[in-house]
Amino acid sequence: MDANAFAEAAAALRGAKAVVAFTGAGISAESGVPTFRDAQTGLWAKFDPMELATPEAFQRDPERVWRWYLHRRILVRQAQPNAGHLALVEIERRVPAFLLATQNVDNLHRDAGQRRMVELHGNLFRTVPVGGGKPVEIPDEPDDIPPRDPETGRLLRPDVVW
Repeated sequence: MDANAFAEAAAALRGAKAVVAFTGAGISAESGVPTFRDAQTGLWAKFDPMELATPEAFQRDPERVWRWYLHRRILVRQAQPNAGHLALVEIERRVPAFLLATQNVDNLHRDAGQRRMVELHGNLFRTVPVGGGKPVEIPDEPDDIPPRDPETGRLLRPDVVW
C-alpha cells in the first residue's frame, strides 16, 4: 500500500460509522503462525489435511487428530498479536459499529483485545463434545488423549471447521 492509498484509507476510517473487517491467515503469519497453504512453509506442505482435519480422520483416529491440534495449540501459544491485530482493536474502539470476521482459529485477535468478532472457522482453544453441546475447557496437555467431557464422558473435539 503506497502512502497515498494509506492516507485515503485512514481518512475513510476516521469518518466511518460502521466497518466490517475480514482477516485470514496472513495477519497471523506476521506473528509467526504458519499458514496452511503456502507451498514451501505452509502446514499442508508437511501434513495431509485429509488425514488430520476431517470428520472422517477424527472418526478413524481421534488420538492422532488430537495430537495434531494440541501441537498447533502449543505453536500458537508462542505467538503474540502483532501491529495488524492491534490496529483492528483500535478501529473497533473508534468506530461505533465495528465487526471483525476472521477465518483464523489462533485466538490472536482475542489476545489483542478484540471483542466484536465472529470466528468463522472456530477457535483452536475451544472444545465441544462430539455431536454438539456446550464448550468444555481443556488444558494444552490433557491427561487423556483424546479428551472426554467430564460430565457426559463423550469424546471432545476441537471447535474448528472440518
